[in-house]
Amino acid sequence: MNLFEDTNPRALKDLLAEIHNRSAVLPDFQRDFVWEPGATQELIVSIANNYPAGSILRVRDAKRVFAAREFEGAPPLAGAKHTFLVLDGQQRMTSLYQAFYGVGEHRYFLNMKKLIAGVDFEEAIFHVRATTKWAKAHEEFSLQAEDGVLPLSVLRGGAGGFGQWSRKVARQLPNQERIALEDALDVIEQKWIQVIDDYHFPVVTLSDKTEPDALCTIFETLNRTGVKLSVFELLTARFWPQNIKLRDLWDKARQDHPIIEEFEVDPYYILQAIALASRKAPSCKRSDVLNLSPADINNWWQRVVDGLSLALSILRDDCKVVLPKWLPYQTMLPTLAAVMAKGGSPKSAEAGAQREKIKRWFWCAVFGQSYESSPNSQSAKDVTEVLAWFNNGSEPEVVKGLSFDPKSLRDVTPRQRAIYRGVICLILGSGTGARDFHTQAVITGKLMNEEGIDDHHVFPANYLEVKAGIALSRHRDCILNRTLIDRTTNQMISDRAPSDYLKEIRNTPGFPFDAVLTSHCLPVGKASPYWTNDYHAFLAWRQDRLWQEIMRVTGLSVADDLEEDSQST
Repeated sequence: MNLFEDTNPRALKDLLAEIHNRSAVLPDFQRDFVWEPGATQELIVSIANNYPAGSILRVRDAKRVFAAREFEGAPPLAGAKHTFLVLDGQQRMTSLYQAFYGVGEHRYFLNMKKLIAGVDFEEAIFHVRATTKWAKAHEEFSLQAEDGVLPLSVLRGGAGGFGQWSRKVARQLPNQERIALEDALDVIEQKWIQVIDDYHFPVVTLSDKTEPDALCTIFETLNRTGVKLSVFELLTARFWPQNIKLRDLWDKARQDHPIIEEFEVDPYYILQAIALASRKAPSCKRSDVLNLSPADINNWWQRVVDGLSLALSILRDDCKVVLPKWLPYQTMLPTLAAVMAKGGSPKSAEAGAQREKIKRWFWCAVFGQSYESSPNSQSAKDVTEVLAWFNNGSEPEVVKGLSFDPKSLRDVTPRQRAIYRGVICLILGSGTGARDFHTQAVITGKLMNEEGIDDHHVFPANYLEVKAGIALSRHRDCILNRTLIDRTTNQMISDRAPSDYLKEIRNTPGFPFDAVLTSHCLPVGKASPYWTNDYHAFLAWRQDRLWQEIMRVTGLSVADDLEEDSQST
């Protein structure tokens, strides 16, 4: 029996249409969609450049052996008869479906003014949370036209949607301007839009004769294998003839600076930092890294490695990024390494002043989500501006241009990694430091690993859904309802009401209950909303408390009004 029905390429727009009409679905045992919006954006950039983005594996599901469910964001199955079960490609297909169909927690846009000006596609694409006022307002065509932003959802059916949108935009201008804009948009269509429209994924379709045990084996194999390809390996080969052994340099860097190993730093970031530090006009795009010279490596490798080690120490010790999983953006590391290599750590009290500036820049970049889009361009900009700031220049745009609406914390879940992880680090560093609910020791990276401390719900998710009627998962999972809880305590909590499990902890003789809760930026006292299980009052209290912490580290003093008022359930 031939296991394969066919191995033909399929157009992206057709694959997404199959998801939308529920012809293609997922086995119910597949894990949930977990991709962060930055990963979705990177995938779209690859597609716009016509780069390979992996293959899709599916089976013609005639036997209906496994329970099925729709892709996240797609219309409910509701009895619809599907044709294919997708076994490999769920995360990619879900992310693309949500981006091109305008569903999910984020909306994706193209800045047409930037594309017309000739910048790379990577610099022109961006995303915003769907709950923001900006996203809601830009559902209106008039604002899209005024600001020159194209919702990616316009392209859901292919290039035809772009043609209609662009003609509608151009018609609003006088004749001469209209013709010029039409010509410019035609160039964009040929260079980028048509490539997306024509993009095909290699698709392997298994026969409907495939046995269930074979499907289980295939799925298990897919989920335990896979090797990440590294640009660093390509550069290692490129520099070998010049007697520059990057692998040996990298091994020595990790040996001399264990913190680099502890933070699981990608060695490619070292090379990006060298590109930033070695050029008069900093730049760290792939082409810049590939064009590094032997002299660049020899002159800057050690300084960049030392600078990275110092920067990581500041993040760990001062900003309480105690484990790599809580670093908001790995892509900030080239910036930090280059800045510290070029201007950091003078032999005077100025080193302390620089440290304070690095900390403030870090927090502003995190809560401004500056590295969410176009991190390479942001790095180049920040290296120049932070170094000037070191020399008594003006504050970087990341710092002085920061705006933040604390209402957004109600919608920040683990998928909004920068703010989510940033808040966890703020909690770790608030007051005298967050304390373990089990041992009441100050939480460190070492203690996290030893005690199984991780981010968990304060009001248990199941309790909120079943007992409190909080239907939307993002309202149950938001950062306001999260803190760092050890494995033992979390098992004790289970799905109990806060008034129940907290009473048990409070009644433990000698346990400093109020001090431990306060260390997590949680309310205490008889009026605490825990004792009445008032989730909405709890969210309001903690939003205000965490906003105080955000103002403390960023220097902000006024909240912006950027968020749509969300329903509490």
